[in-house]
Amino acid sequence: MSIAPDSTVVLGHRFATELPELAVRWQAESTPDARVLVLNDALATELGLDPAWLRSPDGIGLLTGTRVPAAAQPVAQGYAGHQFGGWVPRLGDGRALLLGELVDGRQRLRDLHLKGSGRTPFARGGDGLAAVGPMLREHLISEAMYALGIPTTRSLAVVATGRPVRRETLQDGALLARVAASHLRVGSFQYVAAAGDLALLRRLADHAIGRHYPDATRADNPYLALLDSVVSAQAGLIARWMLVGFIHGVMNTDNMTISGETIDYGPCAFLDAFDPNTVFSSIDSWGRYAYGNQPSVAAWNLARFAEALLPLIADDQEKAVELATAAVQDFPQHYVAAWSAGMRRKLGLAAEVGNRDDAVARELLDELMGLLEGEHADYTSFFRRLARGTIEPAFEAWAARWRSLDPDVGAMQRVNPVYIPRNHLVEEALAAAGAGDMDPFDRLLAVISAPYDERPGFERYAEPAPEDFGRCYQTFCGT
Repeated sequence: MSIAPDSTVVLGHRFATELPELAVRWQAESTPDARVLVLNDALATELGLDPAWLRSPDGIGLLTGTRVPAAAQPVAQGYAGHQFGGWVPRLGDGRALLLGELVDGRQRLRDLHLKGSGRTPFARGGDGLAAVGPMLREHLISEAMYALGIPTTRSLAVVATGRPVRRETLQDGALLARVAASHLRVGSFQYVAAAGDLALLRRLADHAIGRHYPDATRADNPYLALLDSVVSAQAGLIARWMLVGFIHGVMNTDNMTISGETIDYGPCAFLDAFDPNTVFSSIDSWGRYAYGNQPSVAAWNLARFAEALLPLIADDQEKAVELATAAVQDFPQHYVAAWSAGMRRKLGLAAEVGNRDDAVARELLDELMGLLEGEHADYTSFFRRLARGTIEPAFEAWAARWRSLDPDVGAMQRVNPVYIPRNHLVEEALAAAGAGDMDPFDRLLAVISAPYDERPGFERYAEPAPEDFGRCYQTFCGT
């Protein structure tokens, strides 16, 4: 790889070296006319990469995987998974590559990973490519989640490839360069467990502990501690999703990370009118991954993770099942605690104190969910209006009891976003980008990158969708 004199890129290959059975050495396909559509300058700097260099031919070569350091070992990762509840024993990176690992400014190991870089041996008949729209969507939504304080993979860049991609129509091709704490998934463990290779399963678990939960090494049962840690991390993550009205859309086990980061933004979207049954994904016709189902689906996925870990948790199968079951059964408690604490913050209420006010607060939370659903209230703007004292008639009696708890409305402004990637604005920005105009996308990205700061001139970005928009709105996975 040719690198500018002032830019030295070192890509580690810890995953490929420690777990070669899960790593297929591969190369990204050529990009006939690559050009950067959007580059995350702040993230690049955090990773020790020069944004100006990344816009150069050599930098674009790194972002597309076509010019990598000589010591790099790009690989497609193998994993399995339950997709919409159905077991698929071999999935893997069908159109993605792990280029390697970078060490960021805080000495954290970060994966640099491509999506849309071409067919791999895991492609299962797909073309291995991606279109501009879905890759820009992932960039936008993942950066919105980051700005909202939600653990997430992040997009470093979206690069147009110059290669057309056929979906329903012929579309411009693109690929995404994204960064994650790792790309280890529940499906990674399922893949190894299904093969019955106990030694490899142990190495995989040790790798996960080393990268994400090093304290587990000091536990009496490190692999049970790993399960406990992932259960806790995922409970906190799903609670954060629910608190901002985020719908992932495809919560398959291969889309659940061990790190507790949000991953694989396909048919994702945010709630407008509050309704637990909301589904935007075109491929979720049964509503398995509806907004209100996300906590229970996460618990189901974690049970699959626990099953994969059973041989490591205890030699005695019955004892292993007992311990793993108890760990997974802690998920609802962790989730409810995280969600309740977050909802109290959204309402400007103090943390639980165990007195009468605490009991009133719990009743208020339960009642509010029913009111929001019954009134089809706009979920995001409701809390900002509440802090300003703008109360709709149906909420007056509830609000009177809420005021009796002396809420901190200033604190509410700091935790309730003004701006989210509202679906109609996302579609508007993607449509413009598809026509060659990136300005609407860039403006929306700038707005959602500072979600709590209300700014004059950006009123339309805080407004709900037109009334007829949500009735027929669907999102697509982009494959």
